[in-house]
Amino acid sequence: MWIRHPFFKYATGTILVLLIVFLLSEVQFIVNPIISFITTLFFPILFAGFLFYILKPLVNFLAKSKYIPRTLAIILVFSAIIGGAVLGGFSVGGKIEEQVVQFAEDFPAFLEKNEEQTKELMDDNNFGLISYEEAKKRGLAFLKDQSQRIGENVSSIISSITNFVTILVVVPFILFYFLKDGHKLLPFILKMLPNKHHDEGKRLLTDIDKTLSTYIGGQMIVALVNGFLMYIGYLIIGLDYALVLALFIVITAVVPIIGPALGVLPAVIIGLMTDPFMVVKILILLAIVQQIEGNLVSPQIIGNKLSIHPLTVILLLLAAGKLYGFIGILLAVPVYSVLKVVTKNLYEVYRLRRA
Repeated sequence: MWIRHPFFKYATGTILVLLIVFLLSEVQFIVNPIISFITTLFFPILFAGFLFYILKPLVNFLAKSKYIPRTLAIILVFSAIIGGAVLGGFSVGGKIEEQVVQFAEDFPAFLEKNEEQTKELMDDNNFGLISYEEAKKRGLAFLKDQSQRIGENVSSIISSITNFVTILVVVPFILFYFLKDGHKLLPFILKMLPNKHHDEGKRLLTDIDKTLSTYIGGQMIVALVNGFLMYIGYLIIGLDYALVLALFIVITAVVPIIGPALGVLPAVIIGLMTDPFMVVKILILLAIVQQIEGNLVSPQIIGNKLSIHPLTVILLLLAAGKLYGFIGILLAVPVYSVLKVVTKNLYEVYRLRRA
């Protein structure tokens, strides 16, 4: 009978699950504490998870030695990171501070210079729609309105800063136990599966772990290489504040494909303020660095292990950014990679069982 078709069985189950979720969402005294609990743990675990996949290869390498217990290996890695941060702060921090102070001193002169150019440009090309003075007045009114809103939300800003500081304090402890006991997670999960599914479950979880490790660790190395190459390029073309602007590249290049383009925007703004032809140099430099990264760096570090088409990545980032903002952009590719691995493995299991 048609009603006994598997489609209707699965469709009925899906509808019942959605109905249960909807009814639970209407019971606020149950849902709100759960949501609050999840959101409180989400960011510390997320940040610690990223760091876990970055540091895990180094910890595993040290722990292979019979003379270095795993706990000691983790302590050595943490000590090296802290020492490197302190050393970097002494060696590079002064230069970063110098460039930031220099930019703060030069900024009023930049504004004064560009104000005259902007005024002439608007007066000559706005076709009488709006004068420069009126645009300036509206801009100042907008800034005043935003500053008032910030003043009205001081408590929420302080709360956000407190939450951020709390995350920074908690993350090292979470990361320590991730590195110490992370290898126990696979056997723990396999205990929950029936014996006949152990091989399939182990293969699936191993593939997910390799996928995340490849993407996160590889993308961090690619971001550092991008930042270093752009810094060298900025020095060659004579762009001011080269080190600070290169740090923007390192931060944004964690996001594939569009990250370096976003990170170069501050450099483009600085270039417009100093010499418009500098923007052409920056864009040429970005194109050269992207060719080096795309053809030499990424294939060696990440290779074709993820097998994700660039167009797919762009569409994922656009959709995730629209739905979930920066966190969505950050998680879009790894989540898609994991879902792809899960789907591939489950389909393979289904095909073998059918055979």
